[in-house]
Amino acid sequence: MTAGAVAPRVAVLASRVRADEKRILAALERRGVPYVQLDARTLHGFAHPAADGPRPAVLNREISHTRAVYGAELLEAAGHRVVNSAAATALCGDKWRTSTTLAAAGLPTPRTVLALTPGAALDALEELGTPAVIKPLVGSWGRLVARVPDRETAEALLEYVAALPSPQSHVVYLQELVDKPGRDIRVGVAGGEVIGAVYRHSADWRTNVARGAWVERCVDTGVIGPLAVAAAAAVGARIAGVDLIEDADGRPQVLEVNAGLEFSGLQEALGEDVPVADRLVDELLAEGAR
Repeated sequence: MTAGAVAPRVAVLASRVRADEKRILAALERRGVPYVQLDARTLHGFAHPAADGPRPAVLNREISHTRAVYGAELLEAAGHRVVNSAAATALCGDKWRTSTTLAAAGLPTPRTVLALTPGAALDALEELGTPAVIKPLVGSWGRLVARVPDRETAEALLEYVAALPSPQSHVVYLQELVDKPGRDIRVGVAGGEVIGAVYRHSADWRTNVARGAWVERCVDTGVIGPLAVAAAAAVGARIAGVDLIEDADGRPQVLEVNAGLEFSGLQEALGEDVPVADRLVDELLAEGAR
């Protein structure tokens, strides 16, 4: 918290203070905004909290999806306004629900199938076609995402999936493998506006910065900007990292909407003339003023 006895205007929920969170806290201190950091690992509360006046708005930067969702619900029950909301965080964290929400909003997305068992996934793959991608329902940074070039590979992968102990792991999310031009696009969105966009390049078919992808500023956001803003609005995310992919004809499609915008790569490409952390702080302060 900032020095002095001033009550915090805002709070930041984070169990790990990474480079992005350090930038956010530094932005709050630079602007003289009293704040408190809440560690999700020590957070607890009652289902029927006592109403004791206005509560600070909270920026949800919790790295654990489960703690991010339940932490937001706990804080909202106590009267805090949370960015992003518990509902938006839960929706963005579930790839299938995100896909169906984007499709219902009429936004272009890759063809996607959900199978409730590994056996049903093989039948679904016959209809979807190969190559395809198997993704976990909940997950990030490209972990446990597998490319499926043919049925034989799918059978081997799904045999492994069937042996996993978690019932949720047996629900299989399949998506067509879009023939992208060696890159995808990450667009930062806050308050219904584009912060900036970057191309993410990688020698691997997964273009996650966490997996070593390198970034390049995307200057022309004339098409992808409105699409990213619409995707964030569809899932109710005030702050979002929207991932898009271009097909062989250059047409963008929405892959995912991330409620916890990780912006180190975005900041690197945009340069210090576009302070991403300050844009997030602006949205947090706007939420607190509502």
